[in-house]
Amino acid sequence: MVSIAKAAAELGMRSVKFTGGEPLLRKDLDLIVARIPQSLDISITTNGILLAERAEALARAGLDRVNVSLDSLQPNRYCQITGGRPGDLERVLAGIDASREADLLPLKLNFVVLKRNESEVPEMIDFCRRRGLILQLIELLDIQGQGISGDIEGIERSLAFQADSILIREMHRRKKYFLDGAEVEVVRPMDNTEFCAHCTRLRVTSDGKIKPCLLRSDNLVKIDSCNPERVKELLRVANSRREPYFGNVCRSVADAPFIESKII
Repeated sequence: MVSIAKAAAELGMRSVKFTGGEPLLRKDLDLIVARIPQSLDISITTNGILLAERAEALARAGLDRVNVSLDSLQPNRYCQITGGRPGDLERVLAGIDASREADLLPLKLNFVVLKRNESEVPEMIDFCRRRGLILQLIELLDIQGQGISGDIEGIERSLAFQADSILIREMHRRKKYFLDGAEVEVVRPMDNTEFCAHCTRLRVTSDGKIKPCLLRSDNLVKIDSCNPERVKELLRVANSRREPYFGNVCRSVADAPFIESKII
């Protein structure tokens, strides 16, 4: 992981994110973060259950910020959605507070919009407003057509009506809504050609393959060495295989510059 990050930094990558699975299950995560080039913006995406006891050490190691997955503020519903245990939600909330105290900011909450939690969106917005957090409302990738996705289109119409101002981020052309001190970003990858056209990410799987596209597994590049020059060569190969998932609808991004990586 360190070799990949160093090679990516030398190629001009600007940020690296540890995701999962759950990255905090790695007891040596702070040691890994400490060896990542500090020229990179370093972040993690976590379910937050182990965050309270790790936040300070990770901040000292060089972690810059945190994304926490939080799909409900109701204990019973949280356990139903996550398959977790009683007390898990309280641990996540403690982790959020610990991250704020450790200055792991901006802190974003990832809220996947489902039929069974969409009624909580106003409460979640208020929760983030009071704590100075950024809320990311994420459209479920319901590829198997299970019909459990919430009405994110209706929610976004409501946000647009209430917003004091709206900003469009270059990354994936995401819309960000500002509502009376709250900051809400909507992430909609489904049927969104611009999501692909403006993607600048490469991912690395847990078994050491570079993944140019989140939704494809037919163009992976196996990392066969920790030699920095070899890793840079493999990153270039992976970058050459990049193309929008929506194919001909979007502009080609095969020659796009390295900007962000995701270590999974």
